[in-house]
Amino acid sequence: MTASPAFQAAVTTYRGPAVENRHQVHVAVVDGRGRLLYAYGDPRRLTLPRSAVKPAQALAVLETGALERFGFDDADLALMCASHSSEERHIARARAMLAKARVTEAQMRCGGHPAISEAVQRDWIKRDFVPTPVCSNCSGKHAGMLAAALAIGQQTKDYELADHPLQQRVKRAMAELVELDEGEIAWGIDGCNLPTPSFALEGLARLFAKLAAAADRTVSDSEATAPREVALARIYRAMTAHPELVAGEGRFCTALMSAFDGNVVGKVGAEGSYGLGVRAGAHGVADVDGPIGVAAKVEDGNGAILTAVVTELLHQLGIGTPAQRAQLDRFRAPSIQNTVGLEVGRIEVNLALARQMA
Repeated sequence: MTASPAFQAAVTTYRGPAVENRHQVHVAVVDGRGRLLYAYGDPRRLTLPRSAVKPAQALAVLETGALERFGFDDADLALMCASHSSEERHIARARAMLAKARVTEAQMRCGGHPAISEAVQRDWIKRDFVPTPVCSNCSGKHAGMLAAALAIGQQTKDYELADHPLQQRVKRAMAELVELDEGEIAWGIDGCNLPTPSFALEGLARLFAKLAAAADRTVSDSEATAPREVALARIYRAMTAHPELVAGEGRFCTALMSAFDGNVVGKVGAEGSYGLGVRAGAHGVADVDGPIGVAAKVEDGNGAILTAVVTELLHQLGIGTPAQRAQLDRFRAPSIQNTVGLEVGRIEVNLALARQMA
C-alpha cells in the first residue's frame, strides 16, 4: 500500500502526551501593492473564501447607490459584511434594513439555520423558535442585495442567481479587487444561496490590503477622491466601528477588531478561511511602510485551528501592541477540556512564515 504524501503540519492538537490531529495551513501576506511578502504552505492554493469576501460583495452593493437611496447607515453596511450570531440586535437591524428598502422577508432567498451563538441557539430551543431568513447569519448581505437590485432598476426576483445583473456587478467587483480576470474565478453556490467565488489564496490577501490602504488615505490625497477608494474606506470604517455587528458576543472577528482600535479589519469565512487588513504603522513587517493584507486557509476547515493560526500571525507580523495582541491570546493556544471541565489536551501552533521578497 502506498503511504500518504507527507505534509507540513502547522498546528498539532494533543490529548495528554499523544498527538491527536495535525493540521495543514496555507498563508499569504501581501503589501499594499499586492506583492507577496510572506507565505506558508501554498499561498496560491485555490480557495473558497466563503464569507471572508463579504466586503467585496458589499462594495458592489455600495456602488449601486443603494445606501443613499434607502438611507442605510454604516451600521447597516457592517451588517452587510457580517456573519452574525443571530443576536436580537442583528435580527432587529436586518428587519430595519428590509423596512428601509420597502421589501419583505419573503423576498429574501436565504434560509434560516441554527444560530452560530450557542446562547442564542439554546434560547431558540427553549422557546421552540424556528429561525426564518432574517435570522440567517447572512441576512444583512441579502437585505443589502435586495436594495441594490432596486437601486439599479432591476427586479428583486432571482437576485441571488448568477445571471442576475446585480450578481454580474458582484463578479466584476470581485475580479478587480483580487486582481484577476473574471474568467479566472470559479463560482459555486454558498450556504446562504448566493454565488461564492474560488481563487488563489493570495487574492484574498490583496482584497484586505486594499481595504486597509483605502482606510489609510486622507482627504488631501488625490487618490482618496476616487469613488472606489472612498467606498472601500467606508466599508473598512463600518466594520471596525461596529465589530459587534460583524460577528457577535465572544466571536473572534468582534474581539479582533475591538482590540486594535480601528487599525485592523478581519473577516472569517466558513470552512477555515480568514482575511485580515492592517493599516500602515500598525504592523512590524520590515521595509513595508504601507498596509498589509493577510489570508489564511486551514485545509480541514477547523474553526478553532483557524483562530489559533490568525492569532499566531498577529504575533509573527508584529500587529498592534503587545497589550492589544494579549487580548486575543485566549484564541492562540486554547486548552481542550472534557465534559467536566478537566483540561485533557492542547493546541500547539508551529508555523514559521517564509519571506518571499526582500
